Amino acid sequence: MRPYRICFICSGNICRSPTAEIVTRHLAAAAGLADLVEVDSAGTGRWHVGDDADPRALTALRRRGYPIGRHCARQFQPADFAERDLVVALDSGHLRELRQLAPTREAAAAVRLLRSFDPAADPTDLDVPDPYYARAAEFDYVLDLVETSCRGLLAEIRADLPA
Repeated sequence: MRPYRICFICSGNICRSPTAEIVTRHLAAAAGLADLVEVDSAGTGRWHVGDDADPRALTALRRRGYPIGRHCARQFQPADFAERDLVVALDSGHLRELRQLAPTREAAAAVRLLRSFDPAADPTDLDVPDPYYARAAEFDYVLDLVETSCRGLLAEIRADLPA
């Protein structure tokens, strides 16, 4: 059986999407799902391709005890849809862009907003804000939103995995 494959998408793949990737990978391992869930991330744009994650995002993650490895930003490509079961957009702009990029209706249907997995989220405000131009404290807020949403995402996936 192949793993369930998830790709998180933000603008440049240096702040929000690598944060969601690291959190989800850690939560999956802690839940005994490391072999059943495969996680990566990408950006809609190419301006940060090859870059590591933003140091402020890494600092926020380290403060909460997440293991940090080397990240290499990349741009999401239409062919990536065929390799993923779920494509998770970090905001509604990414959602629209990814659905337009999707090669099929099925691929477009596999794109969801991350905060849609948070049962306490306001359904009229499901965006994870971009902290790139904000103060360092905004990275902690983004991490709060990501952690809650990723727990909900993994709970939903776990329910669909074979026992």
